[in-house]
Amino acid sequence: MIRPESGVREPGGPARVAVVTGTRAEFGLLRPVMHAIRRHPRLELLVIASGAHLVMPAETFREIKREFDVADSVPMQIAGKVGRFEDVQSLGRGIARFGRSFDGLRPDWVLVLGDRIEAFAAASAGSIGGIAVAHVHGGDRAEGVSDESMRHAITKFSHLHCAATKQSAERIVRMGERPEHVHVVGSPAVDGLREVPEMADATFAAIGSPEVVFLMHPIGRSDEAEEHATAMALDAVGDRRVLAMHPNLDPGRTGVLRAIEARERSAGGAMQVVKHMPRDEWVGLLKRLAREGGVLVGNSSAGMIEASVLGLPAVNIGRRQAGREGGSGVIACEAESLEALSTAIAQAFSADRRAITHPFGDGRAGERIAEILAKSAAHDPRMLRKRSAY
Repeated sequence: MIRPESGVREPGGPARVAVVTGTRAEFGLLRPVMHAIRRHPRLELLVIASGAHLVMPAETFREIKREFDVADSVPMQIAGKVGRFEDVQSLGRGIARFGRSFDGLRPDWVLVLGDRIEAFAAASAGSIGGIAVAHVHGGDRAEGVSDESMRHAITKFSHLHCAATKQSAERIVRMGERPEHVHVVGSPAVDGLREVPEMADATFAAIGSPEVVFLMHPIGRSDEAEEHATAMALDAVGDRRVLAMHPNLDPGRTGVLRAIEARERSAGGAMQVVKHMPRDEWVGLLKRLAREGGVLVGNSSAGMIEASVLGLPAVNIGRRQAGREGGSGVIACEAESLEALSTAIAQAFSADRRAITHPFGDGRAGERIAEILAKSAAHDPRMLRKRSAY
């Protein structure tokens, strides 16, 4: 148990792990980790919802509450306000509010995943507040908006590193982190994929029986630039049946949405648009798409990780995921031209799905992370005191 006045855990009590989730995509990856922590006899799960989960209509917040008790919520973004400097203000609000949350909850660990501002805010507040920080999916490369800088900055705030691949772990060590605190666990995105059923016939028909699932996130450009790039990609898809997903809340989102809405109006029934899809339904859709010869098109990490695991070819557009490891079924297309995109999509449709391989582990990342947390001494000065290993 925690003595609130000191934050010191009584001997033999479970270690309290505050898992921070800020977006729908990262929650999908954190779910198996959260379940594994909740099952572990020497750990206690504290879920903190933040970021996009709390922006109206807050559909994903309701998803979290259906599966987990929410210990606290940390508002950061303001609905309707999107931009680089809006992100700066959201980050400032998040650091302050996470500090207050951790002061009240007194976790032994703060666990974050990836490279977004919610993870950065929580890692900053935890590390500066003297709490051990565990980072999942550190050491990856991906340009995003400012993802490359954010992810590696979170690594330097963190005390325990749960890398998805050997390459990422090696990169963390080269950044000066102590090798004994770096663990290769695989990607939690792989956990449980085999158990998720393929999307049912009626549900698949209701969303237009798509040949292409389109998921394009902005990369921080102007709305006009994002609109042009998205429209170009949709033109390259041609007259195939498309299901387009709404993008995340990054700067440039309005431009992506404008292109999607324009295509929806002109394409008639050949294109449908979905704002959000629960994780299991999303995975079931990708499984169905893989079996029926479809393709994932866009710049989401799902194309690099989940699609590869499920044997689904994916066209990765532009530089958002530049540098990230992916499966052999990923067709990279950095040039956002109609000719290059059309060629890449054709290659994806003709790819040998049975030969697709990936480097992201065996689907047991969640339980490995929970066990590492249970065995690691969160309050040991040798864990908390950061010093470059070289």
